[in-house]
Amino acid sequence: MRIGIVGTGGMAEALAGRWARAGHDVLVGGRDEGRAAALADRIGARAGDPRRAAWHGVDAVLLAVPYGAATGVVSALAGVLDGRTLIDCTNPVAPGFLLETAGGPSAAERVAAAAPGARVVKAFNLCHRSVWHLDPPVFGGRPLAVPLCGDDAQALETVRSLVRDLGCGPFDGGGLERADLLEATAAFLIGLWVGEGVDAQAIAPPMEHSGSHA
Repeated sequence: MRIGIVGTGGMAEALAGRWARAGHDVLVGGRDEGRAAALADRIGARAGDPRRAAWHGVDAVLLAVPYGAATGVVSALAGVLDGRTLIDCTNPVAPGFLLETAGGPSAAERVAAAAPGARVVKAFNLCHRSVWHLDPPVFGGRPLAVPLCGDDAQALETVRSLVRDLGCGPFDGGGLERADLLEATAAFLIGLWVGEGVDAQAIAPPMEHSGSHA
């Protein structure tokens, strides 16, 4: 696939690096083109500015910038992103591990509104960048699961394929209207992991003990 990466931070490096090693044609774009070039050199990709990354990402574009900059960046690229699968991995987490988007819309829905022609999928926001450097991310013999929220069937299938390229399993989390739940889950888990220093995975029982919540 041709994948554009908008951003040059830790998430951009981790995911872009794994996809480049999987054989995809990756171009990293950042406002600081020198930093983008250095990152591209480290991971075996090409480099440019955000517009070139969006143009390059015929199959998928990863939005890997801080949430506070996300809608501004996407709005500036809106025309180029028309028809593109746009993966939003941002987390709108405020001090105190609360959501900056409390009351809605979600970060993903705001990104979609900023680029109405893009096909937005929320994914990859539950884990620290260090997890995505693992090849593969397998814990206790179980591959990491990656929940996805989106409305476009083709975009979701593209992202499922990219999840599998990381050695992970894609889970259907519902439409983009459920992205707020995924973002709230991230805020809650980060609060437990970072704020309390506890193993957040221990809060969920195994499937056979989950019961019915219908």
